Amino acid sequence: MASEKKVLAFEEVSKHNKTKDCWLIISGKVFDVTPFMDDHPGGDEVLLSSTGKDATNDFEDVGHSDTARDMMEKYYIGEIDSSTVPATRTYVAPVQPTYNQDKTPEFIIKILQFLVPILILGLALVVRQYTKKE
Repeated sequence: MASEKKVLAFEEVSKHNKTKDCWLIISGKVFDVTPFMDDHPGGDEVLLSSTGKDATNDFEDVGHSDTARDMMEKYYIGEIDSSTVPATRTYVAPVQPTYNQDKTPEFIIKILQFLVPILILGLALVVRQYTKKE
């Protein structure tokens, strides 16, 4: 790695988020991976999706080989100023409306609860009238 340790602010690093200008933060170090974009086995989309944040988890989750870790040295450009890195945001699920399994609006259900018994009663009276022996 370079003998001179340049300290970079998160805001500066996060600006480099394009195919022709891509910097990543991995384990507190900043890497300019622009020359490696075309050669990355996972494609440039994988690298681009890790810009603008601490990509350490993304990098470690893949399980990179020792060779890949050794290759990183030539892309090293400095250290990240950890005080400028925003706190990790936790996912807050949106509030879900109550689940209506059959997807029908509640007012239709209430109307049907009223009309169906009346229709059954009416049908029973009609059947009785026609089947009644005189």
